[in-house]
Amino acid sequence: MEAETIEAEALESELRHAARVLLTEVRPVAPGDRVLITADSQADQQVARATEAAARALGAEPTVLTYPTGTPVGPAPPAVATAALQAGHWINFSVGYHLYSAAYEAALANGCVYVELTGMDVDMMIRTIGRVDNALLDEVKTLLYRKSQAVSTLRLTSPAGCDVTMTVDPAGDPFWEDPPSDRGWPQMLGGQSGCMVVRESANGTLVFDGAVWPPASLGLLKRPIVMTLVDGYATQFSGGREAELYEQWLRSVDSAETLMFDHFCYGFNPGVRKPTGRILEDERVFGCVQIGIGATELGSPVHSDGVVLRPTVWLDDQLVQADGAYVDPEIAALTDQLIA
Repeated sequence: MEAETIEAEALESELRHAARVLLTEVRPVAPGDRVLITADSQADQQVARATEAAARALGAEPTVLTYPTGTPVGPAPPAVATAALQAGHWINFSVGYHLYSAAYEAALANGCVYVELTGMDVDMMIRTIGRVDNALLDEVKTLLYRKSQAVSTLRLTSPAGCDVTMTVDPAGDPFWEDPPSDRGWPQMLGGQSGCMVVRESANGTLVFDGAVWPPASLGLLKRPIVMTLVDGYATQFSGGREAELYEQWLRSVDSAETLMFDHFCYGFNPGVRKPTGRILEDERVFGCVQIGIGATELGSPVHSDGVVLRPTVWLDDQLVQADGAYVDPEIAALTDQLIA
């Protein structure tokens, strides 16, 4: 048997394993559960088929819908919106994701769990789901969230010149809390946590030096994008052509909230050690920080995510992360296991 054939068979076996892990550990399904799998024309159809096969093997009832790719963040096609109302689990592999869309909100209100895996391909699924300790990822997520919510202020710096201070909102963020009992909820790829920040409190210099998406014209960055944040709003941009494109894209929408700081997240998936240009994994680079721009909850019609590499993070006066390494003793005890 030739080496190429052996390698292909090994890859297929790992993909089947990762799909099963997705549906038994990450988003467990039970016999009879209705599972909607969406994969637009730019999605990796092999991933969608493997997930469909895993769902059937577990006794669930999967439906796969494919359709032309639309805008990066946009409304779901009518057929998807209708199917989502009948599903208990909605796994999205589409490059054009539906998080925060009307179909997403209706599905959650109807009790559906939406799993956002936008743009996932075979290699990413194996590295970020099949080969990691998903239970430990969840433990790190909860600990980081609890520690971050217990303080008053957060400061973020990086070697690229990032230096932003912000106030933590003690109300907390439902996104990182236990799932609600009266409706469905969103679920993201493991390896990310965060806290609730008072948007208007973000001040300083924000530097994205890993990746930014959308717009589709960016992705993996060659030069950093530097923004001045004043009371939560990006007021100035610098850094070359990438910064120009980003500012033009954000300002092309007639909404002040498009320029507003939206969220703060930690990244720690051990299967991602450097940016690739695919935002799903880029915002989980082990040791990164990811910042959202565009406050959709306040009316922004667009939202973008950017990655800060090698961050240093203070929670009040306590150092939790230094140059991309987790240094808080409790957190480091867990993250060291992830990369062991």
